[in-house]
Amino acid sequence: MILFWTHQQISVLIFLLVILFITLSNIGILRKLGSYPLPSQYPFISVLVPARNEEENIGDCVKSLLNQDYPNFEVLVLDDNSTDGTWQILEKLSVEDRRLRILKGEPLPSGWFGKHWACHQLSQNADGEVFLFTDADTRHNPNSLTDGIAGMIAEKADLITAFPREETISLGESMMVPLFPWFILCFLPLIVAYRTQSPAFSAAIGQFLLISREAYKKIGGYEAIRQQAVDDVALARNIKANGLGWRMSLGYDQLYCRMYHGFREAYHGFTKNLFAGFGYKILTFTFVWLCIGTAFLEPIVVLFLAIIGVKSSFLTLALAGIGAFISFMIWGASHWRFGFPIYLAFLYPVSVILLLIIAFSSMIFALTGKAGWKGRYFTKPKIGWL
Repeated sequence: MILFWTHQQISVLIFLLVILFITLSNIGILRKLGSYPLPSQYPFISVLVPARNEEENIGDCVKSLLNQDYPNFEVLVLDDNSTDGTWQILEKLSVEDRRLRILKGEPLPSGWFGKHWACHQLSQNADGEVFLFTDADTRHNPNSLTDGIAGMIAEKADLITAFPREETISLGESMMVPLFPWFILCFLPLIVAYRTQSPAFSAAIGQFLLISREAYKKIGGYEAIRQQAVDDVALARNIKANGLGWRMSLGYDQLYCRMYHGFREAYHGFTKNLFAGFGYKILTFTFVWLCIGTAFLEPIVVLFLAIIGVKSSFLTLALAGIGAFISFMIWGASHWRFGFPIYLAFLYPVSVILLLIIAFSSMIFALTGKAGWKGRYFTKPKIGWL
């Protein structure tokens, strides 16, 4: 039995070392938006914002967009059948600045997700050579568009996406919000993703999706992904599937947002998307999350059992100790890179447990038809196994 645990810790350690390599290499590869030279041209940009019941956010978001230092842009906001004061706020802002155009959303047709339909309508009304899709809870510094176009031109990218600076207030948010960027940083090796056209090696961040109009039309826009729940990832995958250029970047100096307000909202926000991001493949999804849970939790469990008196060999304990240290290094590197408090890395076992709860809740909600967001429930998806 002791020999089994020793071999098990060796396997876990190898897995963690691979993840550490991916994490550190991604930190080196990810560029900040502001690090690119100023653009040589300024194509007309349509900034597209879907808004549903966003009266607390929409005013600040739109004002930040209208305050851009970019010389050539318009802002379109679509009110997606809000039941609060979103439309009234937009009406007032549109009177004050003619660059803002506001649209009333059409009723949601069958076979479409709500946000996808809103973004599709926005794109149909946009005049820009380039589209920026962004969320109503996001704030943009004045250099957001200029630095975004600079990155797109320098990278020869058809789509460039950026991580915002995520604001967290409550402890629940602080434990939940860092999980998504951590997952991308650790499990999407950009050293491979930038050299292959495989759609599997791609991701995107919905708060900042800058895409050329030509590329958007070529991939079929939102109409082509109308039944895929995770719209930003689906767009990125279609970009790569069509042989187009895709890049990720860091937008800490350009945009920031408070994605969720409290633990409950963060929990529901993540559960609606996680299983969908794996294409609703039950066995693949289960295998991935069991591997992640085992790799990051098992060393801690082995050390804990030794503390309470369960006999283990010195080698097993040493390997478990190294595994726990590497796990902390991985989480610490991610928190440092994305601007979250480093002390949260000491709580990484709790974060992993939360991730597992979110993952399997996401699968259960999808299978039972209980997945939804902002008052709309998603239809049961087509489930696969591998």
